[in-house]
Amino acid sequence: MNKTSFPVTQLVAGLGLAFAMMGAQAAADTTRVVVTFKSGEQAAKMARAAIANFGGRIKVEIDGRNVAVELPKAAAQALAKHAAVELVEEDGKRYPLALTTPSTGKPYKLGQLVPYGIKMVQADKVKDTNAANRKICIIDSGYSLGHEDLQNNANVTGEDDIGGAGPWSVDGSHHGTHVAGTISAINQADKGVVGVLPNQKIKLHIVKVFGDDGAWAYSSTLAAAAKKCQAAGANVISMSLGGPLPNSSERATFDSLQSAGILSIAAAGNGGNTLTSYPAGYAAVMSVAAVDENAQWASFSQRNKDVEISAPGVGVLSSVPMGTGSEPALTVGGTTYAPGAMDGSPVASATAPLADFGLGETIDTSVAGKVCLIQRGNIAFSDKVLNCQNSGGVGAVVYNNVAGGFAGTLNGVATTIPSVTASDTEGADLVTKLGQSATVAVETTNYAYFDGTSMATPHVSAVAALVWSYFPTCTGEQIRQSLNKSAKDLDVAGRDSKTGYGLVQALAAKKRIAAQGCGN
Repeated sequence: MNKTSFPVTQLVAGLGLAFAMMGAQAAADTTRVVVTFKSGEQAAKMARAAIANFGGRIKVEIDGRNVAVELPKAAAQALAKHAAVELVEEDGKRYPLALTTPSTGKPYKLGQLVPYGIKMVQADKVKDTNAANRKICIIDSGYSLGHEDLQNNANVTGEDDIGGAGPWSVDGSHHGTHVAGTISAINQADKGVVGVLPNQKIKLHIVKVFGDDGAWAYSSTLAAAAKKCQAAGANVISMSLGGPLPNSSERATFDSLQSAGILSIAAAGNGGNTLTSYPAGYAAVMSVAAVDENAQWASFSQRNKDVEISAPGVGVLSSVPMGTGSEPALTVGGTTYAPGAMDGSPVASATAPLADFGLGETIDTSVAGKVCLIQRGNIAFSDKVLNCQNSGGVGAVVYNNVAGGFAGTLNGVATTIPSVTASDTEGADLVTKLGQSATVAVETTNYAYFDGTSMATPHVSAVAALVWSYFPTCTGEQIRQSLNKSAKDLDVAGRDSKTGYGLVQALAAKKRIAAQGCGN
């Protein structure tokens, strides 16, 4: 039917009657869409009338020209052709990006958080009963021996490296402690998180190559550190590190470790390009890429022919030295949200009415003494927060202008008010609560969310040791092949440059070896 063949009122009335006659069937076959009206008050009135005649119900008033509507699916197609309607799009679902879940008591004790990666790699489905027969060597920035989630791991040894990085039991850069937590954070009631190997059985050896500035080490230092791992009896070497230049001596070291039955695992790199990082690029080393909580490739993760396997590496919660982490919190009108972190925000708390600060581009004293609700876009987060602060605002919430949540950064700009981030859906809800009491806080904690292939690597290292502990006669290379063959395929079919053979899977690898033997 050509919509210009009839006056608009006749078309609307006719279609409205037709959809009304569909009865209960139409009600059961509905969809939710976002409708954009054409400009002008008259067009808005006509479009609203059409929605009502088509059996639609307005669910959300987004702004003057956009509404969310629930209506019969067939009506949505007709509504899109209406003279007063500019666009009809599906109102896509958004899901909470839950990076942790509370423990249920099985298999982890109550009162802890279970990082999403633990379940994604199937660590919750394989008991680490035999883990004492394996040793993982972590080459990194140290291990915070006094951490509440690490200090009771009885089988931890270490040594300072020849690079002069300092005591292995002190971690000034936080990196090594975060890696260690993913591997072995303890299963204990009412405290912290859990690692892949949480029951205090796995043996760890720590070799510190990065000083407290967390800057860098040489390839020669890494080669010497890897040899120390071998001397300590390590089965798996975990390296959340890398650099752009290969080195023949370093390559020969990892070749010899492979021949000795040791499995070396390293981060693919965070450049988001096709360049190769070393040691991950050596044939004797397993290269690990990062995926997010939806098993989607992380855009920062290297993509190249060397990428072999994938693991969680976005928003990974793990341990950092005691009191050095920070955790955002947000409550508005009695509703508690799950905000993202704004890196660089001071540890502070503020409670005040929530006020609309738009895009936060200019000073506006109307928000003095209030918490600023700011939309993402146009200018830097630091400028938005500073503008809120300079307007007299006491706290800031920056919500996303695209789907999903995010973590922001103030890029080293000093601010005095607490600031956090919120997802687009949280932002839409917060807009409806302007004027209500809001508490925004950044609190000191012993844990932190990190991104990187550095965070993916310990997942694979720990799964390798976990599976291997059931089949100790296998070689490191055989465990490597079994992990690859049992990985959950992602991206394009088969091995690909982004995710390799796919997501590492502990239970699938264990079952494969049990059925087919080592490496098959």
